[in-house]
Amino acid sequence: MVAVIETLNLEKSYMLGTVSVHALCGVNLKIEKGEFVAILGPSGSGKSTLLNMLGALDIPSDGSVRIGMHDLTSMNDAELAVLRRKIGIVFQFFNLISRLNSRENVELPLSIANIRREKRRERAEELLNLVGLKDRMKHKPSELSGGERQRVAIARALANNPDFLLLDEPTGNIDSTTAKELMTLIQNLNKSQDVTIIMVTHDQDMANYASRVLYLLDGKIKKEVRK
Repeated sequence: MVAVIETLNLEKSYMLGTVSVHALCGVNLKIEKGEFVAILGPSGSGKSTLLNMLGALDIPSDGSVRIGMHDLTSMNDAELAVLRRKIGIVFQFFNLISRLNSRENVELPLSIANIRREKRRERAEELLNLVGLKDRMKHKPSELSGGERQRVAIARALANNPDFLLLDEPTGNIDSTTAKELMTLIQNLNKSQDVTIIMVTHDQDMANYASRVLYLLDGKIKKEVRK
């Protein structure tokens, strides 16, 4: 079986002035379809850098990232842009368009993909119902709670039937009770919809919802726990 995503000896270095900083140091991981994997680590461990690599938002200094049959290091900018359309990313700070309501926010990637208006609306309503926001479709982000805004962001990320979802500290901007509700939703989506999920977090409690936890420290995977 071809992995949904795989890295081999992944390295990433940055120059800060005259000093070379090694953000990732030989990361090897393989994620199969339908898995829910949490990448857990403190600030500065390399989590954000790894997420950018997995999301095709940055390229390695050395090693490789494969998404399906595609090796990111051999792709040009146009090819990477097409590939990114099959990756759903949910950010900590929601990144919703303030002037659009929930349904319109979810429709946005479908509009960019030139999906017909009727199909866009049907898909957006289906997804908002899936994440428990059937009655909040016409509400704008300012009229929603933090947890509701994150649910809209998840629905939007699912709009184009992505190969996998990347979650960047999805509970970092909401309270603990809402965070648990959101994680239960994410866990249920993984199981009921067979959505492959990769979540970056610094919170052990949130990581425990995943079926596999990778512990990242100083740019290296130090430990792996399967449940």
